[in-house]
Amino acid sequence: MKEMNIPVGVSDFEEIRKNEYYYIDKSELIGELLSRTGIKVTLITRPRRFGKTLGMSMLESFFDIRKESRKLFEGLKITENQALCDAWMNQYPTIFVSFRQVDGLDFTGAYDMLTMVIADLYNRHLYLLDGKNATDFQKAAFAHLAHGSGSIKEVKSSLMLLTTMMQSYYEKPVILLIDEYDVPVAKANNNGYYDEMLDVMKCLMQALKDNQALRFAVVTGCLKIAKESIFTGTNKFVSDTITNSRLNEYFGFVQSEVDQLLNDAGLTEQADNIRKWYDGYHFGDFDVYCPWDVMNYMLELQRNPKARPVSYWKNTSDNAIIRSFIEYAGGTITNKLETLMAGGCIVQRVDENLTYDYLHSSEENLWSTLYLTGYLTKARKGDYKDELPDGMAALMIPNAEIKEIFETTVIKWFDDSTKKWNRNALFDAVWNGDSERITKEMNALLRRTISYHDYREDFYHAFLAGIFTGAGYMVDSNKEHGEGRSDVVIYDSMNARVAIFEAKYTKVLENLGSACDTALRQIDDRMYAKEYEEDYDQILCYGISFFKKRCMVKKK
Repeated sequence: MKEMNIPVGVSDFEEIRKNEYYYIDKSELIGELLSRTGIKVTLITRPRRFGKTLGMSMLESFFDIRKESRKLFEGLKITENQALCDAWMNQYPTIFVSFRQVDGLDFTGAYDMLTMVIADLYNRHLYLLDGKNATDFQKAAFAHLAHGSGSIKEVKSSLMLLTTMMQSYYEKPVILLIDEYDVPVAKANNNGYYDEMLDVMKCLMQALKDNQALRFAVVTGCLKIAKESIFTGTNKFVSDTITNSRLNEYFGFVQSEVDQLLNDAGLTEQADNIRKWYDGYHFGDFDVYCPWDVMNYMLELQRNPKARPVSYWKNTSDNAIIRSFIEYAGGTITNKLETLMAGGCIVQRVDENLTYDYLHSSEENLWSTLYLTGYLTKARKGDYKDELPDGMAALMIPNAEIKEIFETTVIKWFDDSTKKWNRNALFDAVWNGDSERITKEMNALLRRTISYHDYREDFYHAFLAGIFTGAGYMVDSNKEHGEGRSDVVIYDSMNARVAIFEAKYTKVLENLGSACDTALRQIDDRMYAKEYEEDYDQILCYGISFFKKRCMVKKK
């Protein structure tokens, strides 16, 4: 592999260009935005880690009147349009603010973070206090906000004040770039202060409404919060989402860019690996790779040419959104989750106009949110060939990385769910030798599971062992005993008793009984119980057979 300066975790355009990091040219985004004449506000929604912040940083570098950026853009495609560059590069006062750090366990904590973001923004523009047209009232409010001591009224109107003062200072309209606008309300919804934070963010966004100081604005986020009316009254407002977009190729890597990256690195043999793990997102008419994953894997390959792909995306979040939906919907979504994790598609209505406080109000919102946040993607025609009803979409897991996130999240959920289930009746039945009651309780537990391995034998072994693990029993799974291997052994040493389970699975429901008999004969033939005779007073032997989410238990 050729040595390359791979940027990971760097979302500052100037830093990337000045340090000569590898950069995939997205500068044509500038021309695309400027071609939208008459559009005052563009909202761009994409999943996290798809390059939104880097794109906004590039826009700031290009437009900001206080910068000299021609060297940064040398060799990039946008410079081929000389007339555009002459008219726009470093010609406009520009505000760039990101709300991605606004978080807190309560409103007070989050609001403090917000005031610090505003204070930092104002400190970057202290020169405005020397403006000849700035009023005493404006200067006083500016000073309060720059010190982080502004009143809530001043904070709510801070973006409007800043654009007004900049327009007055430069005698030119202002370009406003707002990154991750929805993070504060998303965090607020998770922690119970949604209404308070929504009120503040609505007022901040009034800088987008009938603002004479504004040339145009670009806003990014994960979700389009239209029903919240967070952009109430904003005129000439255009949304650019993953289903309705002209900008898809500027967020994420398209196939030609990944091909060039691999060629430059001398790693073309990794193309299939990278495609399987990090491709699969379908934004509009484009197939898109997650850039965060691709760059992380390229960096790892520089250190270790034999490195296997892993999930980098999941480490940027706790993926609580999947778990929260599973806990909310429970068994009603089990079959669909199994279909997805087996590589299939589910047909759902996708609503892009969601509200954070109602995300869990319907199953439809569940699938829409997973789609909009990058956990699912729309299937291409080759992946789903049936006719789709109007307004419906075929959704699927995009790649191996996201499939792994689903699987690990579901495993954890089932483990926790099983531990919460009252299993005393099952345990009593096991130690009392009541095979009919064991069958009943096991079937109830199986109906609560989510299977994603085509019901292979290892799934049932893990299921069986997991029931007893963590409940005060020692569990051996697939340990050598006698002349063969018993599948699961449960020890109750305090009461000198042991339960031996031999498990079988069948592809035919009618064979549950005969499979149980086969398991019991194996326990006898291979003398699984013999080694426990000296140490345990009670040895219980069970044959258990499985068919999908059905089981039967027989006692020797």
